[in-house]
Amino acid sequence: MISKIERQLTTSWLRQYLPGWLEQRLEPALQQLLIWVNLRPDEAGRTFLMFAFYTCMSVGLIWLEACAAALFLDRYGANSLAWIYIASSGIGSGLGFLYAWLQTVLPLRRVVVLIALLIAIPLLFFPVGLGVAAWVVVTVPIMRLWVEAIYVLSDLNTSITANQLFNIREIKRAYPLISSGLLVADVVSGFSLPLLLRWMDLPNVIFAAFIVMMIGVLILFYISRTYRQSFPDKVRKQPKRSDFNRRVQGPLRRYVILILTFFVLAQVLLVLIDFQYLTQIEKRFSGAEIASFLGLFGGILGLFELMAQWFLSSRAIEWLGVFLTLMVLPAVIILTGIASFFNLFVGLLALKFFDELLHYTLVASVAPVLFQPIPGALSARVQSAVRGIAEPLSNGFTGVAILLLLWGTKIIFPQQSLAFLQLLQSRLFVSIIITLAAIWLVVITLLQRNYVNLLVLSAERGQLSLPDSESGLKQYKAAFVKTLERPGPDAEKLSCIELLLQIDPKNVGEVLAPLLPNFSPTLQRKSLEAMLTHPNPVYLPQVQALISRSLPPEVLAVALRYVWLTDPTPDLNLNKLRPYLRPEVDPIVRGTAAALMLRRGNRDQKAEATYCLRQMITHKRERERVMGCRALGEADYMQALRLYIPNLLQDESLRVRCALLEAIAATRLEEYYPSLLRALHYKSTRKAAMQALVRLENAALPLLLAVAADPQRPPRMQADAWDVIGQIGTLEALDALVTHLETAWGASRRDLLRILLKLPYEAGIEAVLDRLGRTGVEQLINQEIMFVGQLYAALLDFEPRRLVGTEADLLRRSLRDMITDAEERLYLLMRFLYPADAIQAARFNLRDASHASKARGLEILDNTLDIRSKRTLLVLLDRRSDQEKLQSLAAELSYQSLSPSDRLRHLIDLRHFLAEWPLACCFHLARQQRWSLSPEAILACLHHPAGVVREAVLAYLHMASPRTLRELLPQLSHDPNPIVLGLVHQMMAELGVQPTSGPGF
Repeated sequence: MISKIERQLTTSWLRQYLPGWLEQRLEPALQQLLIWVNLRPDEAGRTFLMFAFYTCMSVGLIWLEACAAALFLDRYGANSLAWIYIASSGIGSGLGFLYAWLQTVLPLRRVVVLIALLIAIPLLFFPVGLGVAAWVVVTVPIMRLWVEAIYVLSDLNTSITANQLFNIREIKRAYPLISSGLLVADVVSGFSLPLLLRWMDLPNVIFAAFIVMMIGVLILFYISRTYRQSFPDKVRKQPKRSDFNRRVQGPLRRYVILILTFFVLAQVLLVLIDFQYLTQIEKRFSGAEIASFLGLFGGILGLFELMAQWFLSSRAIEWLGVFLTLMVLPAVIILTGIASFFNLFVGLLALKFFDELLHYTLVASVAPVLFQPIPGALSARVQSAVRGIAEPLSNGFTGVAILLLLWGTKIIFPQQSLAFLQLLQSRLFVSIIITLAAIWLVVITLLQRNYVNLLVLSAERGQLSLPDSESGLKQYKAAFVKTLERPGPDAEKLSCIELLLQIDPKNVGEVLAPLLPNFSPTLQRKSLEAMLTHPNPVYLPQVQALISRSLPPEVLAVALRYVWLTDPTPDLNLNKLRPYLRPEVDPIVRGTAAALMLRRGNRDQKAEATYCLRQMITHKRERERVMGCRALGEADYMQALRLYIPNLLQDESLRVRCALLEAIAATRLEEYYPSLLRALHYKSTRKAAMQALVRLENAALPLLLAVAADPQRPPRMQADAWDVIGQIGTLEALDALVTHLETAWGASRRDLLRILLKLPYEAGIEAVLDRLGRTGVEQLINQEIMFVGQLYAALLDFEPRRLVGTEADLLRRSLRDMITDAEERLYLLMRFLYPADAIQAARFNLRDASHASKARGLEILDNTLDIRSKRTLLVLLDRRSDQEKLQSLAAELSYQSLSPSDRLRHLIDLRHFLAEWPLACCFHLARQQRWSLSPEAILACLHHPAGVVREAVLAYLHMASPRTLRELLPQLSHDPNPIVLGLVHQMMAELGVQPTSGPGF
C-alpha cells in the first residue's frame, strides 16, 4: 500500500504535466505503475524525461545508421568498412577528449546539451551534401563515420546526465528503465523505417532523424533548466594523476588485464560479425532496399531484445550464474559460426541476430558484476579505461586486421575470380570469429578463477561489498568455500563465516555443514552457531557425526542444541541427554542438556532438568551460576525457577546479572522487563541490557519509546533507547525512528540520524526514503537551514557593539555552537541522498582552516548535491560573513533587524529548537540586562527537563519578580537536580520561605 506522503508526491509530479481532471483519473493507475516498475514517486518525472530523451536520440541514430549503411554499401561496398572502423576509433577518442575538455570550460548542464546538439547538427547538412553530386563522394563516408563515432558519445552523454540527476541509490532503480529507451527505439525505428521509405527518399529520412533528435535535444535542455540544481555551476577541473599503477598490483593487475581482454574480445567480435553481416546484405540488396531490410531486421531484433531483457535475462543469470551466462554468447557464436559454413547468408544473419541479442541483454546485464571485486575508486578508473580507450582502440585494430586480410587474400590468390575471393574471405572471417570466440571462452574461465581469488582477498582486507543479485551471491559463496577449504589462519575463516551469515543466513548450513569435520574447535563452534540462526534438519547427520567425536565442551554444547532442536523425533532420543546432567559434566554442556529437556521433554524429564538447573543457579561457584542463567534463557519458560530471579538480579557477580538479563528476554518474562530498562541506566549492565532488549524485538518497543520520548530521562539513556530500537530493525521499529525523526530536534535528531545511517545494508536510509521520500529529506534539510538563518539573525542583532558583557559573550558563543551542530545534522541528512564518502570528504575539507581545503570541499558538494537549496547551503558552509549568509536566505527568511531585547524574546519563543545551554544563556543575559520576559515563557522554562535552564530561570526571577519567586519556591523544593535544589534552598533561606510537603512541579 502506497503511503500518504507518496500519494502527495505522486500528485505533485502529475500536476507538472497533466491537467487537474486527467490527473485525478490517472493517479491511481500511475501509483500502481510506479510500484510495478520499482520507482519512487519523486523519481518518476526525471526518469520519464530521461527515457523520452534517450529514446528520441536513439531513434534518430538508428534511422541515420540504416540510411548511412545503405548509401555506403551501395556506393563503396562492404570491403571499405575497414577504413571506417579505423577512422572511427580516432574520431571516437577525439570526441571523448572534446567531451572532457568542454567540462573544463563550461558548466556541465551546458556541456550535455551542447554535446547532444553536436550529435544532431550534422544531420541537417547531410541531406544537402547528398543533393549535390560532387559532394556525395565525401558526404557518404562522413555519414558512416559519424554514426560509428557518436554512438559511444551518445551513451556517455546519457550516462553522465543520469548520474547527475539521480544519486547512487536512485540510479539503480531508474537507469534500467532509462537504458531500455534504446531497446524501445530499436523496435519503433525498425518497424517505422520501411514505412518512411515508401513515402520519402533516404535524404528526407535523414532529415526526419534530425527532427526526432532535436526533440531529444529540447527535452534535454528542459531537463537541464528544470533540474538545474543537479548540475554543478563551476567548471570541472582536470583531475590530477593518481597512484593508479602503484595500487593495481599482483592479483588485481592480472584481473584488470583479463577484464580488458574480455571487453576487447567482445568488441572485436561485434565488429567482425557486423562487417560480415553487412557484406552479405550488400550482395543481396541495393539502395533503399538495404535501409528497409536493416530497419525491419533491427525492429524484429529490438522486439526480441526487449522481451529478453524484461523476462529472460534475470532468470537466466539466476539459473546459470554469472560466468556460465557469459559463456552462452561465445558458445552460441561458435555453434552458429560452424553452421554458417553451410549457408553463409542465413548463418551470418543468425550470427548477427544472436550476437546482438545476447550482447545487449545477458552480457550487458552481467558485465557490471565483473567489477565488484575491484575497490570502488579503481573500479571507476578501470571502467573508464574499458569504455573510453579499449573499445575505440579495438575498433581501429579490427579495421586494420580486416584490411590486411582482404589485401592478403588478393595477393595470395591474384588469378582467382571475385566470387571465389569473396567466398574465401567470408569463410576466413568466420573461422577467425570462431577462434576468437573460443579464446573468449578461455578468458572467461580465467576470469572466474581470478574473480574468486580476488573476492577472497577483498574479504580479508575488508573491502568486500555485499552482492545485490542471486548470481553475485553464488560467486561469493563459491569464494567462501574455497577460502574455508584451503589451509589458513582461523581469523580469516571466521571473517568468511560472519560475512556468509550476513549475506545468506538461511542457507549458511549448505556451505558449512560439509566442512565441520575439518574445522578447528573455534570454527566448529562458530559454524554451528551460524547454522542455529536457521536450523535445518537436512544437516542433522553431519552434526550427529560430529557429536560422536571427542569435542571441547563449548562445541559439544552447541552441537547438542542443534541436534535436539532439529530432531524430528525428540521423544525417542531425549533420554540420551541424561548422562550430560551429571555433576561431573562441564557446566556449559550440563546447562544446555537441562535446557533442552525443559524445552522438549515430558513431565519427569522436565522435573529432572529443573532440579539440575536449581543446583546450578544456587551454586557457590560463579561459573555454575552463569551457565545456569544462560541455560534458563535456552528454555521455553522458567517454571518454578523464576522464584530465584530476584536474588539473581542482586547477585554479586556482574556476569551472573548479565546472563540473567539475557534469560529474561529469551523467556519473555514480562514482569521483569522494567529490570531491563533499569539495567540500561548503568554502565556495567548497559551492553547486556541492550542485547536483551534487541532480542525482545517488537515486544520491547513500547517500553523503549516511553524511555526515548521522555524528556525527564537522562540524555544518555534516551540515546541508548533509540539505539536499541535501531538494532531491533523491524518495520515497526524503523517506522518509530522515522516518525520521531520528523518531530525531533537538536541532539535527539542527531542521534536518530546517526542510528539510521549506521544500520546494516542501508536499511535506515531506505526506510527514510520509503516513508519520507527525497522530498521529505529535503524538507528536513530546509528546516535546518531556516533554523541556522534564525541563529545568524540573532548574531547580527547581538553584535558586540550593541551588546557587551560576559553573558552576551556566552550567548554568542553558544549560538555559534548551535550553528556547528546544525551543520553536523545537515551533513548527516545529506548522506541519506548522496554517497557517504563524498559527503565525508566535503565535511573533512570544509572543517579545515585553509582556503584551499574549503574550496575543495565546496567543489565536492557543488558536484554532488542536486537539492533545490544547494546554492543557499553552499553559501552557509562557505567562509562568508554573517550578513552574506543571511542574505542568501532572503527568499526563504525575511530578516528585519530587531532590538537585542526583542530578538532575545524571539529566541525564547523558539525554545523548543534551542539547546539547553543557549536557552539558559538567554535568561542569564535577560537578568544581566534587566529585560522583561513573558510569564508564559518563564513558566514553560521552569518545566524544562535540563537543570541548567531551571537554574537560569530561578536566577532571572530572583531579579525580576521576588514575590512570584516566593510563591514558586515551595513547589521546587523537591527538584531532582542537586544544583537546582541547592539554589532553591539557598533562595528559600534568603527570602524566608518555609518548605511545604505539597507536590512539586
